[in-house]
Amino acid sequence: RTFAVQIAKSYGAQVTGVCSTRNLNMVRSIGADHVVDYTRDDFTRSEQRYDLIYDAVGNRSVSDYLRALNPGGRCVIAGFHGVARLLEHFALGPLRSKLGNKNVGMMGVAKINQPDLNVLKELMEAGKVRPVIDRCYTLEQTADAIRYLERGHARGKVVVIIEHDT
Repeated sequence: RTFAVQIAKSYGAQVTGVCSTRNLNMVRSIGADHVVDYTRDDFTRSEQRYDLIYDAVGNRSVSDYLRALNPGGRCVIAGFHGVARLLEHFALGPLRSKLGNKNVGMMGVAKINQPDLNVLKELMEAGKVRPVIDRCYTLEQTADAIRYLERGHARGKVVVIIEHDT
């Protein structure tokens, strides 16, 4: 999620980040032009419309996404909040997209290739993309790191440090 905001900004996009209250400052700090606190406001019910929505959580209905898109807009869903939403997005997303000029679909599996990795390397070297690290754990604490991730409230990357003798 944090990389998506930074990559979009590096290409000149106007970015609106949707997050909880505790993450507002962090999302601003990585470059979002606007932030919406989902605990207070529903971005799908505002007057603002979007050309592209990238949703890492997938907890909205297909109708919500369609309402928030500009004509010709696209919503890409990378994660899902439960099996019911997964099935809704899988079945209704393509059907509703065919009926109008907005597209709601699931993100495919990335095909890693050298040119894309070079672009990311260049963005990182230029300081346009940087990892946001939430917590670090030792190798012995890996189970704790996994439990923390499973709670679903990590604000950035969770790193497991593997020390070795040199």
